Amino acid sequence: MEFHKVIEPLTNPTATADVPRTPSTSCARHCRGTASPGNRPYRWGVEKIADAWEKLMVGLGYDRYGAQGGDWGSAVTTQIGRNGGHCAAIHLNMPIGRPTKEALANPTEEEKQALAALAEHRNTGTGYSKQQSTRPQTLGYGLADSPVGQMAWIVEKFWAWMDCDGHPEKVLTRDELLDNVMCTG
Repeated sequence: MEFHKVIEPLTNPTATADVPRTPSTSCARHCRGTASPGNRPYRWGVEKIADAWEKLMVGLGYDRYGAQGGDWGSAVTTQIGRNGGHCAAIHLNMPIGRPTKEALANPTEEEKQALAALAEHRNTGTGYSKQQSTRPQTLGYGLADSPVGQMAWIVEKFWAWMDCDGHPEKVLTRDELLDNVMCTG
């Protein structure tokens, strides 16, 4: 649901005159990852998933496509871009990067603010990731059993991750938020 407003221009070349595309050059897809329960090793890593997406897109007849990824999908999409192949471009809504040693040694005021925000996020904003990577089933049962819990879990992520000045409804309508809750859970 995150990208429903851009699907039409990406997939229908006649609907948007300023986006020169053909049906074979664009495909909308969404990549969701899940944690491996317990201590079982992953059989599918980022590289294998990226290769599978490439084979799928080529198998579907796309000689050129773009890929988008966020959360776990950002790592997969980055690898799709690295692989070259038929992927013409990637878009990430959770790019992963680290400051260089030089930047950390003498940060500007703006960089200091960014580093403080990163430290705050690591301190208070990543518990969901630890929970999902260590005990995903426990959380899954709770969210599946409680529609209100599911809604609170997802809307809180929109609040934390969107540039919404403290309120998700400044960016998305209530119906759009509820659509995301219903389609994610």
